[in-house]
Amino acid sequence: MHQLTIRFIFSTILLISINMFNCSRANAIKVGNMAPEFQLIDQHGQTHTLEKYRGRWIVLYFYPKDDTPGCTKQACAFRDDYKIISAQNIQVLGISLDSTKSHAKFAEKYNLPFPLLADKQGSIAKSYQALTSLGFFKLAKRHTFIIDPNGIIKMIYRKVDVATHSDQILTDLKKLQSK
Repeated sequence: MHQLTIRFIFSTILLISINMFNCSRANAIKVGNMAPEFQLIDQHGQTHTLEKYRGRWIVLYFYPKDDTPGCTKQACAFRDDYKIISAQNIQVLGISLDSTKSHAKFAEKYNLPFPLLADKQGSIAKSYQALTSLGFFKLAKRHTFIIDPNGIIKMIYRKVDVATHSDQILTDLKKLQSK
């Protein structure tokens, strides 16, 4: 009888886990979805919403932490390509869970010409499925989304090589804009 109870409990837990996994996958953010709306403050205290950028292409990139090697490399690559990007009516927006004060120091140190948005609670990162937890410590995952002028997600990058990402974004945007 004891073995039967343990088997029943294990089977029940397994079925619940599988069902939860399938439900979360069913709600996965995908290419073709409307991008989740947000309202966040940047390093200058300005409020940004997705709606504010209707009519423009958006490169929305999530990154783990200000002034760390990979995040700095990625941000500086976007900075170096910013004239090309902005000339094509494309807005770059960086999001992490760091504070606006941290963003201001990071942006000033590396002369970053685009907004860095503070998602201190991680709710926007979570809505884009770009949030991870390490125990009690939360971080944004390094994910990027290309959003078209109508607010529709056109590309999702879940694996990012910081050394080549900006070039990849420019190439993909050129293809998307020519369609």
